[in-house]
Amino acid sequence: MKKEEAHPWVFKSRFRRHAFGWKSQPAITRVRQAVAEIKKVGKTKPILAAEGAILFFERVSPALEQVDGSSGSIGSAVSNAIWELVPLIAGAPAEAKLRDAWLERLFEAHQLDEIPYIEQLAEHWGELCGSEEAASAWADRLAGDTRTALSANRTSRSYFRGTSACLSALFRAGRFDELIELLRGDAIWPYKRWAVRAMAARGQRAEALRYAESCRSPWASDHEVDSICEKILISSGLIDEAYARYGVRVNRGGTYLASFCAVAKKYPHKAADKILADLVKTTPGEEGKWFAAAKEASLYPAALALASRSPCDPKTLTRAARDYAERDSAFALGAGLLAIHWLIQGHGYEITGADVLHAYHTTLAVAERHGNAAEVKQRIHKMVEAGGPGAGFVIQMLKRELGS
Repeated sequence: MKKEEAHPWVFKSRFRRHAFGWKSQPAITRVRQAVAEIKKVGKTKPILAAEGAILFFERVSPALEQVDGSSGSIGSAVSNAIWELVPLIAGAPAEAKLRDAWLERLFEAHQLDEIPYIEQLAEHWGELCGSEEAASAWADRLAGDTRTALSANRTSRSYFRGTSACLSALFRAGRFDELIELLRGDAIWPYKRWAVRAMAARGQRAEALRYAESCRSPWASDHEVDSICEKILISSGLIDEAYARYGVRVNRGGTYLASFCAVAKKYPHKAADKILADLVKTTPGEEGKWFAAAKEASLYPAALALASRSPCDPKTLTRAARDYAERDSAFALGAGLLAIHWLIQGHGYEITGADVLHAYHTTLAVAERHGNAAEVKQRIHKMVEAGGPGAGFVIQMLKRELGS
């Protein structure tokens, strides 16, 4: 296919050298907008979208040079952009001559990346090559400097920015023996993981696992080692072993609920209560924080048991009491009483009087539906009288309701 005509990319004028000041949020917004613009074009014009993605990678680092990256948020935004845009370039139906031109542009942008923001492009180099032939040609081109960079003789080593690109190209070209041989020295984990992948690709899965495990060190990410080992076991059909050894450690989300969902999604054959129990073991003393996960899995007795073992957010418990009042009044009542318990014990973030009243009235409403309002009210009286760090505040808020 021929190269697409020039296109008036909106993001182009926004990504000039030093276009952004030190604040990261405006830059993050523009990065996301650029990705959205390119992906929208990609739905109907894949070649043009690939051209746009390359233009973005050429311009993004110079534009972000003055942005404060200490929080890591702008780096994460660019990293996400790479993950979203690389497939557009790799999958575009470009003729060899056009793809060669793309790769030259990308390689130059990568070499000039001073911060660096697009360093991860090298990890995808084999994919960007689009074919084994192109990947092999790039591997040959970069092999000499890569061998020097990975030399067993430390005095002759020199840093080469194209090392990851070479390893990625060798892998895409299927030159596994050469790749493994190149990494027999004391290379760092980001390089050694290519040898692990190569061993697995040529069927040496047991060797790949042993090699990956041997790479553990203070300078190697345990999560990355676990992740690649888990993939090898799953691809080998050893699902239960993958779960037992790595499943719970690897699949962690930003919240306790997200972690449960991630593990359950990858291992759907595992019982929810088993997954929950295994996850709870990883956070001793924080059992209550798994309440939401247990609730979402419809493990209601387990959810209440967890929330009674260690602090659980009273607001979360109150919402559960409200939302499950009709669906499961016993569970809702238990959640409401636990909400009041943890309020009395002084737990909860930015608790107000309205939160205390809401927990109380929600619990009483459930009790009335359950037919034991008087009993529950008396129980709350005893909970308050037993005291706790937050008891004074709760008594103050519920003075009228408790008749004291």
